[in-house]
Amino acid sequence: MRFRAIVRSLLATAAVATLSLTGLVTPAAASGTDLPPPGANNWSCKPDSAHPEPVVLVNGTLKHMWENWLTLSPRLNRAGYCVFAFNYGTLGTAPIADSAAELRDFVAAVRAATGAAKVDIVGHSQGGMMPRYYVKFLDGADKVDDLVGIVPSNHGTTNPLALAAGWTFCPACLEQRPDSDLLRRLNSGGETPPGPDYTVITTRYDEVVIPYTSAYLSGPAKSVTNIKLQDRCPLDPFMHDQSPKDPVVAQWVLNALGRPGPADPDFQPHCLSL
Repeated sequence: MRFRAIVRSLLATAAVATLSLTGLVTPAAASGTDLPPPGANNWSCKPDSAHPEPVVLVNGTLKHMWENWLTLSPRLNRAGYCVFAFNYGTLGTAPIADSAAELRDFVAAVRAATGAAKVDIVGHSQGGMMPRYYVKFLDGADKVDDLVGIVPSNHGTTNPLALAAGWTFCPACLEQRPDSDLLRRLNSGGETPPGPDYTVITTRYDEVVIPYTSAYLSGPAKSVTNIKLQDRCPLDPFMHDQSPKDPVVAQWVLNALGRPGPADPDFQPHCLSL
């Protein structure tokens, strides 16, 4: 048994190293520190009338909150939002239902500290999909105003690394396969339960959530907006891992949070000059 445990540990270490080389996880993410990103976790922050919902940032699989939200967190804070972030599920590798329960508890703490009735959630990758479990199954529908998913794994990925990581150290990776029991349950009977407004931001260059269109959600236009970055900014080069740091993504996030309903599908962000 000890030999098998050593093998599993070595496989996990090798997998993290491999993902680091491919850009799916950074050394900062693998270090396991608990530093919040700049602008986040001021527990004395009180939302104002222009920004009534605090924003909860939910990082992706094998990501740490500090690195994942290094750019977007301070931007949201400068825009006037109370911003909060947390680490969950052993770098997001734990079973998704367990991570959703951690999110439920964190949202409760944020609501208690700020006095807000609801929060906005902005999530990357698994962090854009996992909150839907909280909304649908853990009584979160009336506690979330906006759910913004940045390249979320809403219908899973065919990326073979998900299978390899899943069989070694990452139950959540197996659950992000398209045919997983969890995703079947999550997407059956309506993908976008009433309560939150849903915004999905994708990139055609996503190398992790494959195909990138699996991020899209079905639902009424009044509460669901699906966005491909290149439809408005054809030269936007951002891929999956660094998409939360894309200034164009930040504009879409602010548009979604700053208006009733999801992001305006006709919004034209300022595109970067290459």
